[in-house]
Amino acid sequence: MKPGNAFTITITLLITILFVISAGCTAPVQQSPASPAVTAADTPAPAADCPSLIFTDQEFAFQFLRTIGASYAGEADIGECLATASRIEEGNFESWYSEWNRTADTFRTAGDESLAAGHRVSAMEAYYRAATYYRTAEFFLHGNPADPRIVETWGKGRETFRDALALDVVPYEIVDIPYGNTTLPGYFYMVDNSGTPRSLLIVQTGFDGCQEELHPYAMEGVKRGYNVLTFEGPGQGEVIRVQHLPFRPDWENVIEPVVDYAVSRPDVDEDRIALWGISLGGYLAPRGAAYDPRIAALVADPGTYDVGQNLLRNLQEGGGVPANMTEEDLHEWLLTDPVEFNDALREAMAENTGTRWMNENGMFVFNASSPALFWAKWMEFSLDGIAEKIQCPTLVCDGATDHLDPDGMQAKGLYDHLTCEREFMEFSDEYGAGSHCQFGAFGQSFAEKFDWLDDAMGMKG
Repeated sequence: MKPGNAFTITITLLITILFVISAGCTAPVQQSPASPAVTAADTPAPAADCPSLIFTDQEFAFQFLRTIGASYAGEADIGECLATASRIEEGNFESWYSEWNRTADTFRTAGDESLAAGHRVSAMEAYYRAATYYRTAEFFLHGNPADPRIVETWGKGRETFRDALALDVVPYEIVDIPYGNTTLPGYFYMVDNSGTPRSLLIVQTGFDGCQEELHPYAMEGVKRGYNVLTFEGPGQGEVIRVQHLPFRPDWENVIEPVVDYAVSRPDVDEDRIALWGISLGGYLAPRGAAYDPRIAALVADPGTYDVGQNLLRNLQEGGGVPANMTEEDLHEWLLTDPVEFNDALREAMAENTGTRWMNENGMFVFNASSPALFWAKWMEFSLDGIAEKIQCPTLVCDGATDHLDPDGMQAKGLYDHLTCEREFMEFSDEYGAGSHCQFGAFGQSFAEKFDWLDDAMGMKG
């Protein structure tokens, strides 16, 4: 069928379903019975993904969990986070920005004062925490891409993070990775300065992250004997904020130059390169690995298979679109930028912070002028017919209460289409690890995922 009047008839229900699947959290979902994860088979039913430590607003609760989770690596502190959150007006993006920015400025200043007094470690620790708080402050600002606070606050966060790095003891380089007629920003962290070729772990973020947030992953890798390369591609971090390059679905054209850069370094063992993609990176990294045989091991954290397939399934199951509609039909209709879709979705955005943030950030990182065009572009992110090309051992992760992938449909879709050596790792919420990317439970997360990676890369011991 072709898009037409049928869409208008069901537009209200369609928007209702979009409201549900793009909101910040969902009700608890049933854990899969086939779970090679970290908890026992008789684990009690998982709790909701977003515990309301301070906020009842679901999106605020999840982003607060994400921030406070950085305390595992010493890059946030629990009391500071609780005190800041207690001053934020529920669901108010401006209040969120103001309070986190104030906290960030406070500990940026504290770091400056410690450094001036000759206290290197105290300054470093204050800078790492302040960098996290700047990143958190900037998170909800993307509704107006021209807002000068986006680049200003992101810039203060990056500068503060780099000031912390300069005081740390782990060797590193700030690198520029050739990419077309420009470069991609990266950090290369080293076990030591010997120049010895070592296994390399490449870590990348996803839909809404900056690479400075990947520092805890990098430090866990360095502890285990890996050199680690993080980077930002189109749609991420500096590349969208400064270079204004939006996301692209053919991520193999991003991974190839990143690996080219890696193998050009004498301190990288070109036969032992692993790739770890976080959040939407669970699509991006597999997409890159499918076309690059130099990747020796892959972690999809969590796995993502086909954004459009999942969207269409949710709409069909709710009766929002005809049962015989195809992804191509839905994509074609969204590309017409239908006024009724945009108006209805903007109404939903005004009622729910999760829906508002999802669509505002989506329009920002895809350089889309409307919600419909954002969803149309996002539908192009598919591993259909591509996942089978992945040759390296692959770990597909999933959280039992992951609100962005209820029932693990995307993660299981990727796993089911792999033909390589593979493992599925589902985390329950018995000890708080069921969340998206296991935010708030990094101890469990790093132990299980790095143990698998060490085995796959021959790094045990």
